[in-house]
Amino acid sequence: MSEAAWSTRWLETGVTHMVMRAWRGVEAQHVVSTMRLVDTAEEQSVLEQLLESSKPPLPQMASPKHYLLSTPFRYRPQHQSRFRRAGTLGVWYGAEEVYAACAEVAYWRHRFILDSAPLLHTELLTEHTFFQAEVKGAVVDLMSQPWVQARASWTHGSDYAETHAVAETAKEAGVQWICYESVRATGNRCAAVLNVDALEMLQSVAHQTWHCKATRARVTMVHQTERFDWAF
Repeated sequence: MSEAAWSTRWLETGVTHMVMRAWRGVEAQHVVSTMRLVDTAEEQSVLEQLLESSKPPLPQMASPKHYLLSTPFRYRPQHQSRFRRAGTLGVWYGAEEVYAACAEVAYWRHRFILDSAPLLHTELLTEHTFFQAEVKGAVVDLMSQPWVQARASWTHGSDYAETHAVAETAKEAGVQWICYESVRATGNRCAAVLNVDALEMLQSVAHQTWHCKATRARVTMVHQTERFDWAF
């Protein structure tokens, strides 16, 4: 049986409320980068304030959010992602399992190497902070009916035309986030948050530090005794 084409009518019955605890990984470079430029803690504070004043404005929020939650919503990246067109305001991405979150980081590390000619014959070593946030609110769950009928549209490896369209339509309808199947870790549930108010930081969960080694052929992520590998 062929996959169904999705319809905007699905929003009439296909929006629900759901809660997910989602992991997200970010490169741990913000403090290290600025520390290279200063000699004292006071200078560090002044530099951070200057940098903050030069950034795009924060999104409108019902209550203040941790910067790890609000930062994606203040920028317009020039590369596209699964639920965001190039040049539009960012989306906060996370995954229910840390493995799936690592798989996303690994994919984008590999893409970075392929897009950077000087890195093609070397290795890239980076450190990443992984943290958990609570995602809740009005949601389109692409892994449930009726949306799962168009699974092929949501899980294409590189064509984002349909996921862009459903994200824009859902956002206009007041949907706060999208639950979807990971393409880099098949079967795992991920979150694409369209509205910052759907996010809350989980203070009870310790952050995890993961080290990443990436080449054009392989990406490895390591945290203490845990190790994940992907061959490309």
